[in-house]
Amino acid sequence: MSEFLIYGLAAAALFAICLHGIITRTHILRKILALNMMGSAVFLLLITIAERNQVDGVADPVPHAMVLTGIVVAVSATAFALALARRYHAQTGHTELHDEDGST
Repeated sequence: MSEFLIYGLAAAALFAICLHGIITRTHILRKILALNMMGSAVFLLLITIAERNQVDGVADPVPHAMVLTGIVVAVSATAFALALARRYHAQTGHTELHDEDGST
């Protein structure tokens, strides 16, 4: 097994686990954490693709630039999501998302 395949499978597994966490969990902070980890899985996959497609021993710089931009966007989105979660908690007193009928 090549290291690129191992990293690619690790990225896919991490993404799948985090997707499961977003779908099944109701706690807001766990959803935000799962979303951040999904982003990390995508970053891992992009770096793996960049390293695999080397030309003359030099990795492709475009995926690296995309990862750097993605990190900045992820930090901003996380801050915004945490601000929304704090406001939701202040208004409802709950840390979990509820359906309209009040059940979780």
